[in-house]
Amino acid sequence: MVLAGRLWRSRVAFIAINLCGISLGHIAAWTKGTYCLNGTTPGVDDQNSHLIVDPLYQLHFNDWWMHHVDNCDQFPPAPGDFLEIPALGAFTVEHAVNRAFTTLSYDGQNIATYPDGQDHPDLENSQECIQQPNIHTQNESMAAGSAFAISYTSNLTEVTPTNLVVFSVLYKSVIDLSYVTRLNPYNSVHRGEDSLPIRPPGYLLAHRKAWGWVPNGCGTPNMYMHPLRCNVTGPTGNLSLAQPQPPVWCEGNVSACTNGAKQVGGTPHCVDFWLTTRNNPKMIYWNQLEGNNIGVSGQDLSGAPKFPGYDMKCGFADGPQNDIFSGSDTTSPSPTTDPSAALRLWDQSWGKYVGIVLLTAVALAVNLL
Repeated sequence: MVLAGRLWRSRVAFIAINLCGISLGHIAAWTKGTYCLNGTTPGVDDQNSHLIVDPLYQLHFNDWWMHHVDNCDQFPPAPGDFLEIPALGAFTVEHAVNRAFTTLSYDGQNIATYPDGQDHPDLENSQECIQQPNIHTQNESMAAGSAFAISYTSNLTEVTPTNLVVFSVLYKSVIDLSYVTRLNPYNSVHRGEDSLPIRPPGYLLAHRKAWGWVPNGCGTPNMYMHPLRCNVTGPTGNLSLAQPQPPVWCEGNVSACTNGAKQVGGTPHCVDFWLTTRNNPKMIYWNQLEGNNIGVSGQDLSGAPKFPGYDMKCGFADGPQNDIFSGSDTTSPSPTTDPSAALRLWDQSWGKYVGIVLLTAVALAVNLL
């Protein structure tokens, strides 16, 4: 994941939504800043922890929000553990079905290309729904994207759907074979020439954020979310985030898409990312007993059942979501595929603001039955 730009110097909490299966099926974004990294048993370091990958489906808001259903939000990272995010840098997270298959467990001896600790050379041209690992897609071309969102608040409990803004989207993030599937780089938001990327060598960027993903079929649609804590460093700017709006299904109708800051969510892309309209969409919250912010039915233009996800069918372009800011700076964003493009998250307090930046990723996933 790549994040860069001018950010407040602040400690942040991550909220990531994981989309993939159970302990050996679903997927989460693993970092030192991940909540319940060690599980949820006080005093126990569970090298095989997997609670954050469990799907969230048909739950009340207080249960699915921040993965509270299993008290994951009550077990923050160890003191001093953060996802370090240089304001002008980049970061990478590990997608895995279990902590055991990351560098954060067993000294990394169980890692491989895929998030289940295997290389799976036979899956590259698969035409059937992949079940081992359960990543809810047939192949790379059908894989859905994922997203990260951010909220500047003073405490994790203050993060809400109305202050959590999607800032970066990565297409095919669970099975993109152009890079190691287990490792995922995200592009950063930028505004204007003065925020072009600077990527310090060796830096991994992280933030309090959320990761979201909604597969295109291959099972029942679920949602995944888990919090993380980050430490943002670097210079500050002078713009704030716009209030996010719910995304909408807008396949084939660009004018209907939610542009600008979006709430957390997931569906196939809807419109060109570089629309000038400012109406920041939120992440997608879907298939819960309460708190949903999108509903779809019927078939998409290809004839397949509709699944909301992070792609153009819902207005999410691949890469940095550069139109999420409010304020006097009206510099038009320019498309970029540079993974080290700068993410500018502005605040009027000019660096003296210390708080929790919640980068939440709500993962709406398809759970194979």
